[in-house]
Amino acid sequence: MEAPETGLDPDKTSEGTAGKRGFPVLVLLPLVVFMALAGLFMFQLLMGNDPQKIPSALIDKPAPEFSLAAVEGISSEGAPVLGFSRDDLLGKVSVVNVFASWCVPCRQEHPLLEDLAKVDGIQLLGINYKDKPENARRFLGSLGNPYSRIGADPAGRTAIEWGVYGVPETFVIDRQGTIRYKFIGPLSPASYQEVFLPELSKIMAENR
Repeated sequence: MEAPETGLDPDKTSEGTAGKRGFPVLVLLPLVVFMALAGLFMFQLLMGNDPQKIPSALIDKPAPEFSLAAVEGISSEGAPVLGFSRDDLLGKVSVVNVFASWCVPCRQEHPLLEDLAKVDGIQLLGINYKDKPENARRFLGSLGNPYSRIGADPAGRTAIEWGVYGVPETFVIDRQGTIRYKFIGPLSPASYQEVFLPELSKIMAENR
């Protein structure tokens, strides 16, 4: 009685066998990468480091040049909500939030942005990342619009220039147009009160 086919024929040449045996390694590669990243994450936690504090090459450097058109059809109090460019960041402390309607964490942090919009002395601006205008309109129509201006970034090119890893992300820019702080991921009630607002207050105090 013949042995069943196994996919690894011992009568094949060594070259063929090596090629066959390489396949399981490729299958396991994503798992290996995931485990390595998970291990790094846990190591940072055990060492007392915050994994959200990913270094950004743009901190303390001028915001990149950009000009974003408005998201079509979004209005506030009967007036269209305009897009914005780098020039609109000058002269006032700005908070720029990168969001999308398809982003579940964006929905979770949205009430905190509505609270943030009430802070005196800042302007809250939104970059609508890889979104469709109709979806962005529904998103803000349902949850409310905390942004004074919203720029459409359908291809994600401006977000790349800002060094965005994913949505949501939130930047604080000083009156000179310099990126002073970056918060990666969704704001939670705790991180908003204990991390983000103190950083914002410090930057605002330096820009009076």
